[in-house]
Amino acid sequence: MKRGGRMWMVAAVLSLAACGGGAGEGTPVRFTVARGSGLSALADTLAHRDVINSPTVFKLYARMKGSAPRLQPGIYEMKPGASYALILDRITRGDVIKTRIVIPEGWELRRMAPRLAQATGMNADTVLARLMDPAMAAKYNVPGPTLEGYLYPATFVLPAGSSLDQVLRQMTARYRQVWTPALRQRAQAAGMSEREVVTLASIVEKEAKTWSERPTIARVYLNRLKKGMRLEADPTVQYALGEHQKRLLLKHIREVADDPYNTYRNAGLPPGPIASPSAGAIEAVLNAPEHDYLFFVARPNGTHVFTRNFAEHRRAVAAARVETRAARPPAPR
Repeated sequence: MKRGGRMWMVAAVLSLAACGGGAGEGTPVRFTVARGSGLSALADTLAHRDVINSPTVFKLYARMKGSAPRLQPGIYEMKPGASYALILDRITRGDVIKTRIVIPEGWELRRMAPRLAQATGMNADTVLARLMDPAMAAKYNVPGPTLEGYLYPATFVLPAGSSLDQVLRQMTARYRQVWTPALRQRAQAAGMSEREVVTLASIVEKEAKTWSERPTIARVYLNRLKKGMRLEADPTVQYALGEHQKRLLLKHIREVADDPYNTYRNAGLPPGPIASPSAGAIEAVLNAPEHDYLFFVARPNGTHVFTRNFAEHRRAVAAARVETRAARPPAPR
């Protein structure tokens, strides 16, 4: 080809790329750029998915722009007919499709597993087994005994197709950010290990429906621990049961009598956290105000009545039951 012909071809390719389909039209097409794959493989994939019409022209344009060595792996979406300039801009910048994972405060691993499975394309039972494997605590540098309590509750945005390992690394890294030097100093001053703080914080997170009560609830449990009293925390029994009971009964406590997480039968803290606490719950444990309450009972509106001895507690329980009955809607006639 003569020089004039080559220049004409170059001009035509540049014009096509610049004035092509812009953002394209129709339903976006999802495709994957595999790690280590080259320009030819990308062009073939785009042509097969009808995103581009000419693999040859696309490759020529990409080489002219110097894009070939800068392709970023990941999962992308483009509309058919999109301009070559737009396609290569997104792929060389790594503008991949994102997955959004939302983990609320106080969720247990068994509730997280289906959500993490959906994000990673794995089976939920397989994910849960991995999360509950004690070896994972060491792998991700958290106190254990499993990952329970250490997958921080927040919204995570990751590239689509991320592996479970990538997701867990981001979640545990976010957890470790909570542990500022100031908090670690507070834990040391309180004579509590990181695991103990997170374990108690997870119980507080499950108990407190009104966030302003978290420090008061935390101090109740700290007072009980100091006196050698059992925590008798309902959420720990719910955790031992493996499924939430709308109303916890004595028979439920008996069903898990030998479970180490049953704080009605076992003294001290359970072996580990029962859910993922927020930073607020962790701070509540380490900044709990001094008081002498030893008991609390929930009211129908979710707040609690705090009392200092068992006699006061029994009266508070009776009053709460009256409130609960009064709050129930009248039975249909």
